[in-house]
Amino acid sequence: MMKTVSTIAMAGLMALAMSGASQAQEQTMRKVTSGKPAALQGAMTQAQARKACQTEMRGARESKASLRTKMKLCVDQKMQGNS
Repeated sequence: MMKTVSTIAMAGLMALAMSGASQAQEQTMRKVTSGKPAALQGAMTQAQARKACQTEMRGARESKASLRTKMKLCVDQKMQGNS
């Protein structure tokens, strides 16, 4: 009987300790993730980036496959704010 009571009490204490730790972690994550996201300087939407890359590559004399590859890289870079 005494063993059962102590086991139940121990389980209850552990549950309280775990809930306190999870609440602390949750509060920390809320603090870290609160606020505005960092703005990407010069980032474009996909449509804007595609249009800008098309104007840059207009008149290029390369194969369609190489142009497609360069176009994809160009759009990715402009959407991330690079160049």
